[in-house]
Amino acid sequence: MKIFVWTEHFDNKLAQASKEAIGAAKSLGDQVTALVFGQNVDAIVQEAFHFGADAVIKADDATLADFRAEPYIALVAQIARDHQPDAILAGATTRGREVLGGVSADLDAALLDDVLSLSIEDGKLTATRAMYAGKVLTKEQLSGEGVQLATLRSRAFKALDADTSRSGEVISVEPVLSEDEIATKSEGFEGTVGEISLTEAAIIVSGGRGVGGPEGFEPIRELAKVLGGAVGASRATVDAGWIPYEHQVGQTGKVVSPDLYIAAGISGAIQHQAGMRNSKVIVAINKDAEAPIFKLARYGVVGDLFEIVPALTEVFKEKLGK
Repeated sequence: MKIFVWTEHFDNKLAQASKEAIGAAKSLGDQVTALVFGQNVDAIVQEAFHFGADAVIKADDATLADFRAEPYIALVAQIARDHQPDAILAGATTRGREVLGGVSADLDAALLDDVLSLSIEDGKLTATRAMYAGKVLTKEQLSGEGVQLATLRSRAFKALDADTSRSGEVISVEPVLSEDEIATKSEGFEGTVGEISLTEAAIIVSGGRGVGGPEGFEPIRELAKVLGGAVGASRATVDAGWIPYEHQVGQTGKVVSPDLYIAAGISGAIQHQAGMRNSKVIVAINKDAEAPIFKLARYGVVGDLFEIVPALTEVFKEKLGK
């Protein structure tokens, strides 16, 4: 299998989702080629090699400096036509889904989205995907001819350990679209500084309606800080304006798969479960012993989160020497 991986990068660093996608490709294919687009991306090219790529197709141009769907989709589709890979993978991030979704339309190619596991059977991509808000796992296989596409759920696949001695062939290509042909124009970019991405976090501490208000997230943030994790939230708290949308976990928010998910004051509506049920360990803290979240949790604590969460924070500070 000849597998290409479309990569993302931020602040001159390869995104974790792309590292995981390269690792997944290495477990499936004989030859893994990373697609690296942007401006001044030589450092990203080297990082792609370090995390397992055997070759890199690089497009270094001002029109690709900021992510825009039109030039990225057109370029990936053209590379697929020119090089005829068996499959193209990407992380199931907002951008990864947009790019491979567009490539799927351009090439009339089948796409497996947000997969939890991936294998090759009879030369075809075969995946496990979650259905019905995560209640059911399905096994799906692509059919037909041509390139096969798949986006991989963050943290569902393991990235390889970096090997800084690795290098490989670099193929440079030109953009398909000129600036005049790109309808979207980028006027600026504003990032969130000092926050851990929910989709990449190994530990998430989430608050629900039980926190009572915006100030109720303070003990949640403190515990997350001590554990080196991210802060999550239920839709109810976001709708109430207690915390920004980027913290929302659930069917209409982020879908996460951390090693540890602590749900404090969250009843566990099915919409929230859809976003976190694939967490490896779930801990629920709630006054209501009948809350649905306890059916999903490995560990449950019935009680007042404003007593339990600070107590956990103090214990972890002591254990972790913080």
